[in-house]
Amino acid sequence: MARKRREEEHENHERWLVSYADFITLLFAFFVVMYAVSSVNEGKYKVLSSSLTNAFNNKTGEAGGQPVTVMAGAPPMPPRPIIKMDKVPETAKNEAKKAEQRQKMKSVADNIMDALQPLVASGKVRLLQTSRGVTIEIADSVLFAAGQARLQPASISAMSVISQVLASTDFPITIEGHTDNVPIATTQFPSNWELSAMRATTVLRLFNDGGVGAERLTAIGYGETRPVETNTTPEGRARNRRVAIMIDSNRPEEPTEINEAKTAPR
Repeated sequence: MARKRREEEHENHERWLVSYADFITLLFAFFVVMYAVSSVNEGKYKVLSSSLTNAFNNKTGEAGGQPVTVMAGAPPMPPRPIIKMDKVPETAKNEAKKAEQRQKMKSVADNIMDALQPLVASGKVRLLQTSRGVTIEIADSVLFAAGQARLQPASISAMSVISQVLASTDFPITIEGHTDNVPIATTQFPSNWELSAMRATTVLRLFNDGGVGAERLTAIGYGETRPVETNTTPEGRARNRRVAIMIDSNRPEEPTEINEAKTAPR
């Protein structure tokens, strides 16, 4: 009986195999679960990648490039045509407006030509048409005495006629004063800059008194910096001494503020 009891108490050295088998089973189950999760994520990634690609290529989007959700397994949606706004009516409207502006400008030029016909015939006044509008060039001898900026009495009536024609329009008007290169140095006019600017301002005041709105008038003195003829001859210098009245057909645009992002120094 003692021998049998000792055999029952013999230790089993293979019991660790049970725990090992359980561990292997759990590890296998863990990898199966991880594989299943990774497969689902890969599928979702493919659907997301396809949706983004189609959205950026505007293949399955609304007009304007808005993306449409693409469901996995759903049939591909046919691309919708991108509707472009018809610009023909807007272009035609702009062309009609430009044609109207040109017609108004031509009417103004014809009226000024008729009013100043004697001076035009004598070469004292010239009418020039540019891409911006009409420019009236008047020799300074018609308007001012040498070295002076006060209008001569004989010229006031002619300038008043011009102001009446311009007062009935809404075009911006720029009055430019020009001189030759002969220097001037008086108490009133230290240089040709002051002389040309004062002459332009004198004409501006006459136009404003004649009914032309001040918001439409601009006076600029260029002095001798913009000659149209050579200053080496008396005829060329006489041609350069002038007052130019530019009737601008272009409307000034609304200014847009430029906001430049400034980074603080580090």
